[in-house]
Amino acid sequence: MRQVDAVIRERLSSRVALIDQISRYIVGAGGKRIRPRLVLLFARALGYDGPDQYELAATVELIHTSTLLHDDVVDESDLRRGRATANAMFGNAASVLVGDFLYSRSFQMMVSVKNMRVLEVLADATNVIAEGEVLQLMNMHDPDLAVDEYLRVIRYKTAKLFEASARLGAVLGGAGAAVEEACADYGRSLGTAFQLVDDLLDYEGNSDELGKNVGDDLREGKPTLPLLIAMERGTAAERELIRHAIEHGEQQKLPDILAIVRRTGALDATREAAQEQADKARESLFVLPESEARGALLELCFRAVHRSS
Repeated sequence: MRQVDAVIRERLSSRVALIDQISRYIVGAGGKRIRPRLVLLFARALGYDGPDQYELAATVELIHTSTLLHDDVVDESDLRRGRATANAMFGNAASVLVGDFLYSRSFQMMVSVKNMRVLEVLADATNVIAEGEVLQLMNMHDPDLAVDEYLRVIRYKTAKLFEASARLGAVLGGAGAAVEEACADYGRSLGTAFQLVDDLLDYEGNSDELGKNVGDDLREGKPTLPLLIAMERGTAAERELIRHAIEHGEQQKLPDILAIVRRTGALDATREAAQEQADKARESLFVLPESEARGALLELCFRAVHRSS
């Protein structure tokens, strides 16, 4: 990961001072770096140990970072990873444009690997992620959203880059089609589990641990699984309260809604759904030979579900 961070620092270099400043601000905020870890771990699990793993691990992190810049503008967020968001610090216009720079720089990086399969995987992933962003925008303030449609947004917006990261490691390792698909299945399931836990932490966590404001999803009118389950299990009055809060982004109703999601067991049910996805991810790994890298991937299945930030 130190080598990946070194590549990121090198590739962020720009002759435009504001690009340098914002890029380093957002990347310097840290993060879990799970997507680049997937590239490295799957490559290692399949016997690859060349320099392209660091380039591609850095590439997926820059793609992820660019989506964060755009997300924070769309969501009007002011806190991420415990710091002011780039849009809060530098303005929306600068954040969007620097996000575009990170996207385009990531494509320069993936081309440098000179592998057509890598280009196919990442071009597909970035396109699907953009579709997911638009789907989520369409679903805002819609309390009648079906669970399947909610999960579709997760698959597109979050899980797709996890899937692509795992698939890239398999490509570098020279895996056949069946093994590559099993690696992709792992990434997709892990990414889904990860997002489900993110969504429940918006109602269960605290701002200091999360590095963002608790209740942001409600403020933005996002009908996530804890709310969908609570509406399904709650009384008519509770259902109407949640519906109204989603439609109007009523964050002041957060204490009442927290009481409802806890009483109805919606948080436990969401974590159980995340655990099911983590179990699917774990099962996908047994196509790989036993190794330290495979052990680390198994550990990620546990950590994705049992975390507080």
